[in-house]
Amino acid sequence: MRLIRNILFLLLMTPLAAQAADIRTGDDLLRAMHDRYQASWYQTVTFTQKSTTYKPDGTSSAETWYEALSVPGKLRIDIGPASDGNGYIFDNGNITIVKENKVAGTRHSVNILLVLGFDVNGQDPATTAKVVKDEGYDLSKLHEDTWDGKPAYVVGADKGDLKSKQFWVAKDTLLFVRVIEPTRQDPSKLNDIRFVNYRPLAGAWIAAGVEVYSEGKKVFTEDYTDIQANVKLAPGVFDPQQFSTTHWEK
Repeated sequence: MRLIRNILFLLLMTPLAAQAADIRTGDDLLRAMHDRYQASWYQTVTFTQKSTTYKPDGTSSAETWYEALSVPGKLRIDIGPASDGNGYIFDNGNITIVKENKVAGTRHSVNILLVLGFDVNGQDPATTAKVVKDEGYDLSKLHEDTWDGKPAYVVGADKGDLKSKQFWVAKDTLLFVRVIEPTRQDPSKLNDIRFVNYRPLAGAWIAAGVEVYSEGKKVFTEDYTDIQANVKLAPGVFDPQQFSTTHWEK
C-alpha cells in the first residue's frame, strides 16, 4: 500500500517538477503563468475599492474608488461618486486623466500591476514579455526566494538585491505577489507593492488587497469589496469621451 501511495505521489508531482525545471528565465515564467491560467482566467472584473493613504504624521485618509478591468490592457478607475466625473483610464500602455468629466490629459504610462496581475494570464506571453522588458525589468535574471513563508520566483535581480526593478511570483500558484520599482515622483526611492489576500474568483483568483510601501513604510492600501467577475461591460466604459455617460457602479 505504501508503495502504491508513493507511486501516486510521484505521478502527481512530476508535472509540477517538470514545469519548475523548465522555468529558468523571466520569459519562461511569464509563459508558465499564461499557460496555467489562460483557459480559466476571467475576462472582466469590477469591484469597489477602499483606498487609504497613510501620512507621515501617523494619520490616514480614505476614499472610495470604483474600478472596472478588461483583460488585457484596460482599466477604468472612478474616484469618488460617478457624479463627480473624476478618474483614470488605462488603455494598452496609456493613461487618460479625467476631471469633472473632461479629459485633462493623456500620456504613456504602463500599469505594471495590471500587466503582471491580470494581463499575463490572457494575452500572448511574448506580448507580456515585451512590455515588461520595455519597462526595464531584466528577464534574463531569475532566482528563487521565500515570500510569506513559501517559495517564490524573483525576476529582474540577483539574490539579495532589493534595489533593482523586480517582480515576485508564488512558485506553487504562479500568481504575482510583489513588485519593487522606483517611485514616479523620485527615482532614487523605491516602492514595494504587494498583492495580498488572494481568494478564488470564477475559476481563477484575485488579490482582494494591495499594499504599497515606500522606503519601508506603508503609504497606501487598497481593499476590494463587491468583486464581480465576467461582468458584461459596454465598450464605452473605457472611452474617455463617454466617461460621464457610461457607468457600471450600483
